[in-house]
Amino acid sequence: MSRISTDQVKHVAHLARLAITEEEAATFTEQLDRMISFAELLNELDTDNVEPTSHVLDMKNVMREDKAEKGLPQEEVLKNAPEHQDGYIKVPSIME
Repeated sequence: MSRISTDQVKHVAHLARLAITEEEAATFTEQLDRMISFAELLNELDTDNVEPTSHVLDMKNVMREDKAEKGLPQEEVLKNAPEHQDGYIKVPSIME
């Protein structure tokens, strides 16, 4: 028993602006049906004692502590700037 029809595949292809042949529609129908069958196998798993999670790995916040550190010297930063004036990087004006 097919869980998806060729007409549904053609409809989705039309919505996605994809031109598919009858042969491609039949192939996609078979492939999508196998994917749906595989996904339905997951319904057979006993998940009563499994806590909901947003990630499969037990991850914790791995960000460093937010503390102020001394930056680069102004002269070194300005060395890489194409244009600078009075200790500031010059950028093109966007307002008149």
